[in-house]
Amino acid sequence: MSFTDDTWARTAALRSAIEGSAFLAELGAGTLDPATFRHYLEQDTIYLAGYARALALLAARAPGPAAAGFWAGSAGNAAAVEVALHADLLTGGLLPEATGPATASPTTLGYVSYLVAAAATAPYPVAAAAVLPCYWIYADAGRRLAAHAELVAEHPYARWVAAYDAPEFHASVATARRLVDEAAEANPGDVEAMHDAFALATRYEWLFWETAHARESWPAPA
Repeated sequence: MSFTDDTWARTAALRSAIEGSAFLAELGAGTLDPATFRHYLEQDTIYLAGYARALALLAARAPGPAAAGFWAGSAGNAAAVEVALHADLLTGGLLPEATGPATASPTTLGYVSYLVAAAATAPYPVAAAAVLPCYWIYADAGRRLAAHAELVAEHPYARWVAAYDAPEFHASVATARRLVDEAAEANPGDVEAMHDAFALATRYEWLFWETAHARESWPAPA
């Protein structure tokens, strides 16, 4: 069994929780509160900027030019293409106006901090495993959401759903998986730490959906 197949199986309970989240259920049905979707997009925009930094750091530490090129290209895509999509959705008139400047929620800050730290200081295979869930889980969720969205006439979030079920996005996931599998095969001593990194990032993915639905913010001091 490949590393990625194994680690995917090991995180089945977490992924089941993601699949059953209220946020994704309402998003797929097109019933998600627009204010909640705005909160999610604002947090995801902040997250993507940090994710791009993590991918750029990973590219600099990659073992060969092919891996470096892929991670660097992914960093550019996260920083430009995905952020541009979010900006268009935030300003396109579908969602309520912002009530103030967006700041990172506790979960967003924690997730970004973990990925950047892993990319900067962990062994390359561990860092690569840490960034993989964002690719893979979004593709998995996108495929599921697309099946539901097709049943809803004039789905309000169809553009977002389509972006993460696009063939080119699934191709990127396949490449990321291959690079992580190659890293595991070349560095057997890092495999358990890779599993831990993948599981922790998957937990953060679950928390991101959960806290987006709750519109998480920092608690006020007592």
